[in-house]
Amino acid sequence: MGPNASASSSSPLLRHMSVSAAPGDRLARTTPAILLIAVAAACWALTARRMQGMDMGPGTDLGGAGWFAGVWATMMAAMMLPSLLPMALAGAAAGRSAGAGRSAGAPAAGGRTARAGAFAVGYLITWVGAGMLAYTLFEGVRALDLAWLAWHRAGQYLAGGVIVGAAVYELTPLKAACLRRCRNPELLVLGRRRRPGVSGALRMGAEHGGFCVGSSWALMAALFALGVMNVAWMIVMAVLVAVEKLLPWNRVAIGTVAAFIAVLGLAVALAPAQVPGLTIPA
Repeated sequence: MGPNASASSSSPLLRHMSVSAAPGDRLARTTPAILLIAVAAACWALTARRMQGMDMGPGTDLGGAGWFAGVWATMMAAMMLPSLLPMALAGAAAGRSAGAGRSAGAPAAGGRTARAGAFAVGYLITWVGAGMLAYTLFEGVRALDLAWLAWHRAGQYLAGGVIVGAAVYELTPLKAACLRRCRNPELLVLGRRRRPGVSGALRMGAEHGGFCVGSSWALMAALFALGVMNVAWMIVMAVLVAVEKLLPWNRVAIGTVAAFIAVLGLAVALAPAQVPGLTIPA
């Protein structure tokens, strides 16, 4: 294995730490990181509170479009912000205006925090758009009121098939290409996607969100198949996303996630009562 292979296998989080290692940048790096983690924790708490008693398993009623949009945005902030952290910090560093000098203390930390926050907002806007597309498709199928989709007829096989399909997507070249863009801070710091200022960070976040939607949409489809209001399975999917985006051995991570999702899909289709945390529709 040559030097390039070794470098490409290193953790995105560890590689980002070398992007800006000057002692004067520690406060500027730490402040946005703490704030993004705090927002994610608050969104987890809010999501858990909102979801109490709402999980009806696969086919759970999603409510009105406006209500779902708010719930989905909170869910995505909870699930995605922890694993977004290295990229948000890289986007904030890349978004510095050309020629702007480094200044110590609050101004530097405040500027980088604003850019990291804008990057995260742009990222979440893309995920909200994807969620509303899924909502439209889901509600469109529900509106057809197809009797054969009842859980004890074809419903459990459809849910299991969606999850197995997510496992198959994990092994496709498109997944690999999107994940490569989704996990490498250097592509923001050194690449053509670099944009200056807060507005540039917002745009970079939205563009980055597009690659991450391409990488993780199948896992979110699996969450819909399990019951999108199921907090336990939300946590599992968030962990799987983080494993793929943060672990240094990306091929091992993808293979492990694909195997887990495939087994889960087969279990939902063939033995749903044995799946931990799965609510069987009445």
